[in-house]
Amino acid sequence: MSRPAVFLDRDGTLIEDVGYVDRLDRLQLYPWSLESVRLLRRSGYAVVVVTNQAGVGRGFVREQMVTDVFEMIQRRLAAIDERLDGHYYCPHLIDAPVEAYRCQCSCHKPLPGMIEQAVAELDLDVSRSYVVGDRWTDIQLARSVGAKAVLVKTGYGVTQLADPPPGETADAVLENLIEAVGWVISQPVRSS
Repeated sequence: MSRPAVFLDRDGTLIEDVGYVDRLDRLQLYPWSLESVRLLRRSGYAVVVVTNQAGVGRGFVREQMVTDVFEMIQRRLAAIDERLDGHYYCPHLIDAPVEAYRCQCSCHKPLPGMIEQAVAELDLDVSRSYVVGDRWTDIQLARSVGAKAVLVKTGYGVTQLADPPPGETADAVLENLIEAVGWVISQPVRSS
């Protein structure tokens, strides 16, 4: 049977948003990030990062750095016997200065491509899943795939909350990822 998942935005949700992470010494996990992943996985959720990385298409960050950041997060999680179940990123922009990343893709949030790929590759049940992020594009992504949507106030969350798109709401608005985890775990189990 397919597992439910929690799809996490990276910058501003799992790690501090410090601008483009172009060096590993700029990677700053929030103090609650590792424990958040542990709690979700022990509650039966797959934990998958879905992140727009437009800095690659803009030429500010090497694509390898996106992989290096993921691997460093995995090492930090391995130290507590945990891991992320998946990592999907979109380096594309329709007007990307770097030609290799210039395209109209289906994966740039809020488009559903990254979640669709994760569902297919990891056998996930999106109807019982959640998207947690600090931007309205994360909420719109959740809506586009039929998942529940949680907006966190870290990263850009507070400024995003002050200016919501017309008619856009989240299922929950919480201070940070660990509060979002508590909310997700407390929800009634939805049948697929």
